[in-house]
Amino acid sequence: MDGWKIAYDNYVPEEEPLREAICTLGNGYFATRGAFEGSRADNIHYPGTYFAGGYNRLRSEVAGRIIENEDLVNWPDWLFIRFRIGDNPWFDLDAVEIHAYRQELDLQHGILQREILFTDPGGNKTQLTSRRIVHMDNEHIAAFQWILKPLNWSRNVVIRSGIDGSVSNTGVKRYRALNGRHFSIIDRNRLCKGGIFLKVRTRTSETVLAQASKIKIYIDGNEAVIHRNVVEMEEFIAEDLEFVAINGQDIRVEKFVTMYNSRDHAIANPLIAAEKEIERVHDFDDLLGAHQDAWKELWKRCDTVIECEGDHQRMLRLHIFHILQTTSFNTTNIDVGVPARGWHGEAYRGHIFWDELFIFPFMNFSVPEITRSLLRYRYRRLPEARYAAREKGFAGAMFPWQSGSDGREESQVVHLNPKSGRWVKDTTYMQRHVNAAIAYNVWQYFLVTLDMEFLSFFGAEIIFDIARFWTSKAVYNPEKGKYEIRHVVGPDEYHTKYPDSESDGINNNAYTNIMAVWTLMRALDILKEIDEATRKSLLVKIKMDGDEFEKWETISRNMYVPFIEGTRIIGQFEGFENLKELDWEKYRKKYGDIHRLDRILESEGDSVNEYKVSKQADVLMLFYLLSAEALLELFERLGYEFQPENILDNIEYYSKRTSHGSTLSKLVYSWVTARSHRDVSWENFLIALQSDFKDVQGGTTPEGIHLGAMAGTIDIIQRCYTGLKLHKNGLTFKPHLPDNLRRIQFRLRYQGHWLSLDLDSKQIRVSSQAGTAGIINIFIDGKKFLLKPGEEISENY
Repeated sequence: MDGWKIAYDNYVPEEEPLREAICTLGNGYFATRGAFEGSRADNIHYPGTYFAGGYNRLRSEVAGRIIENEDLVNWPDWLFIRFRIGDNPWFDLDAVEIHAYRQELDLQHGILQREILFTDPGGNKTQLTSRRIVHMDNEHIAAFQWILKPLNWSRNVVIRSGIDGSVSNTGVKRYRALNGRHFSIIDRNRLCKGGIFLKVRTRTSETVLAQASKIKIYIDGNEAVIHRNVVEMEEFIAEDLEFVAINGQDIRVEKFVTMYNSRDHAIANPLIAAEKEIERVHDFDDLLGAHQDAWKELWKRCDTVIECEGDHQRMLRLHIFHILQTTSFNTTNIDVGVPARGWHGEAYRGHIFWDELFIFPFMNFSVPEITRSLLRYRYRRLPEARYAAREKGFAGAMFPWQSGSDGREESQVVHLNPKSGRWVKDTTYMQRHVNAAIAYNVWQYFLVTLDMEFLSFFGAEIIFDIARFWTSKAVYNPEKGKYEIRHVVGPDEYHTKYPDSESDGINNNAYTNIMAVWTLMRALDILKEIDEATRKSLLVKIKMDGDEFEKWETISRNMYVPFIEGTRIIGQFEGFENLKELDWEKYRKKYGDIHRLDRILESEGDSVNEYKVSKQADVLMLFYLLSAEALLELFERLGYEFQPENILDNIEYYSKRTSHGSTLSKLVYSWVTARSHRDVSWENFLIALQSDFKDVQGGTTPEGIHLGAMAGTIDIIQRCYTGLKLHKNGLTFKPHLPDNLRRIQFRLRYQGHWLSLDLDSKQIRVSSQAGTAGIINIFIDGKKFLLKPGEEISENY
């Protein structure tokens, strides 16, 4: 198999939910799962279509209380099509005898293809070939093409092509007890110039979506004149097309759909726009050409080439493919963030978490224009974050752990444990470290782009308000002589309270405290970065003065960090060392898969809060985000003794106590072991690389991919193994390829340069495309080079 195609050579019904997620097609505006055309939602198939930022809020009764959730809406199904041969039943993929089957996802061109040879219950043998696109150049268009070929029959055929508005949100089993019917049908009818439309409106967000569809049929290459009859039901509209099929003749069926919603720019209204667009669509191959050209340009920017044993190149491209389907250049025109699970399903309800932290590094280098747009999603929600902080008694801006349409906290207050069947209190919204992640993302974008306009008018305000929040959240403890941050939940997520405590949250999560300090330090740096006039104007706008700057300085030098007594092991939080050790072997023998120890222990009437157990990297996130030099400098600023060798001690300590209940965890462990244990790093990298394709968490990927883990694997190749570090005054490379990895090649955008990087186990080559950018500094193993546009550096290491 080449490095560009994901292929399945058989039809396995129980694998369809996973394949549908993996084979989702999208363009940054909307995405449609890879379900077979005409399939309906059941225990095998789930043909969902989701719009970027297409949310709706509903109330449900759960465990005796009314709760409210905002969900990513599953919109009407445009894929609906079926056919009937003579008096036989409608074609059903799961009711025919399949002689041959091939499904192929073409990553290079963004095409989903199927070839099926089957015999139906009436004995009719037929070849069906399909190709589908979600148009990358025109974000409002999708289409598919069928070629039907009778192999032993000539009969009357009826094709029914429609838009199904009867769908609801049922894609996540544990959410099915909740209200999932998110929209109402406003109108449906025949279009004046041929085709049909369906218009719907969400029940509370009142977003209007119009879908217009038309279908063409060609017999032996000629467009057929066919009798058409409109079929209307309460929540459904379709056309029936009847004709005679002749044995051996190709029947080409082309279905087109256009979609507009009421948030789109430059339209009179969604239905007028959709109808106008569908009239201008004529031919599948014409659409395909422009679609392929758009993908070609994206791959020029974003492809990352590796040489190694195994099928890893293809998996890396699959990850890039899904990032670009979730956040393409079409995204820059929409007010959306980047969802943790893509627009590929209903898991996490399409919400935006801290996963941007893992996604943006790749995007900063390849498509920084998109990163800028996604960061503005956070900026637009500053007012809501400020309100949330005030409501809790804090200053500044307190961003939510889960964000959706308007920036309020969308985290659920109870969640269903599928192991016990119980609804359990959920306080993971207390993960205030998401604020540090947002500040980190702003700063990293600035280092790559030197986008002073963004920093001056958007980024600085975000970071200043987050710094202001940390300042008010930190409380001075005179007994310790240090500032503390209390009542939070760390990245670990397991520990939400102390054993036997009535209060929620834990105190002095090391990651949270240190990243709060990091944020305050960057806020102080930004005061020097932006020009005086802009700085004065901004400080007036947010009513900030020098007293606050002094407090930033004070807290950033006096934050408490817990250490396990007698060691240089950073305590995950204060009191972590007092918890019980878990009998890991006992639970492995009993359950096998112990990724979700929180659910296992709760089902036994126990609690993960009792034990020294981490769901995912927590303390080790510090070594993932910050270089050893930066971390040592930070500890010195805080007055703590910490040496480079202590990093290895911390990795060893937490490795023994982590269940890896998140796809992000193996990613972080791969990164932090890259220099000390390259074989372990590579092993963890491969687990992360396969995590969605093989659904290593056992049923989560069908509900939506894990975009952070996908992007993180690319980042490991691009930054970790190349030893690439960002500085305002240049790029540093200190390569350390695992033995299994022979070569890395990719392009990156840095401070106006388009750089091409090519390195193997002995040599690194960095070239800059000709242009008008200034000279930049490149450091390779401590040696400084000056690089001008159009020049190349080559160095052995």
